[in-house]
Amino acid sequence: MYLLLRWLISAGSVMAAAYLVPGVHVANLWSALIAALVIGLINALIRPLILLLTLPVNILTLGLFTLVINALMFWLASSIAKGFDVSSFSAAFWGALVYWLVSWIANGLLGKE
Repeated sequence: MYLLLRWLISAGSVMAAAYLVPGVHVANLWSALIAALVIGLINALIRPLILLLTLPVNILTLGLFTLVINALMFWLASSIAKGFDVSSFSAAFWGALVYWLVSWIANGLLGKE
């Protein structure tokens, strides 16, 4: 049940990013659910490898390059999930930031299992 609730929170975060950031578009709730699933899978499977490969750049930028990686993962999810579209890198950057912020607040309100 907890996993389903977190998935719905992620879908709501995708919808919030689409509402707040110009250039991020979600066709409907079903597309937001699929996009949240794809973002979760990308963050679990691909992102750790990318972070490891870019570790020297990340150290030089004091971790700020992680924001770029998050934007690229958000953009990658838009190319995989149908009905979820991100038009540019700047839209992906701000969309990933809004996605993270809304998810962080909602999961914080939800508390631990």
